[in-house]
Amino acid sequence: MELLEQARGGSAEALDRLLSRYVHPLRRWAHNRLPYWARNLGDTEDLVQEAVAQTLKQLPRLRIERQGGLHAYLKAAILNRMRTELRNTRRRPQRAELDPELPGSLPSALDLAMTNERRDRYERALARLSQPDREAIIARFEFGFSGSELAAALHKPTADAARMTVTRAVLRLTRILAQAKP
Repeated sequence: MELLEQARGGSAEALDRLLSRYVHPLRRWAHNRLPYWARNLGDTEDLVQEAVAQTLKQLPRLRIERQGGLHAYLKAAILNRMRTELRNTRRRPQRAELDPELPGSLPSALDLAMTNERRDRYERALARLSQPDREAIIARFEFGFSGSELAAALHKPTADAARMTVTRAVLRLTRILAQAKP
């Protein structure tokens, strides 16, 4: 919190220390968050850099009042940047209007419901899943894809097949979480 206040006050050294503390863990967290079909539009590092840069412009106006608040804000900014990238990816090939059911920029119910500890357990378990299972869970629960969007993203013939893929991935995730009880 002290570094944050110094950075708000214009201290370049404090800002550099904040960046060195947060950028690497955020890159690691964001790695493979985007589905493989959307990655060619921007490297994960670029997304993290853009989100951090935009946040730094807002730093004097941000109200961060608790330990870890900046980290949580930066994660939300990166997720929002990824959602924007996904919307742009979907829009480019079809040149169509955005679906009104796309998730908004507010934190998801998942983000609001999980504590930091539970979120960390979820992240570790998610990392142990196969890439297809990880993409299915992220697309459905973090990006809020509908059944038809899941089918397209997961290359499934129907929305029901995509939902079944997500259900099976969730079962595997649940087993991993059960094995890793604290």
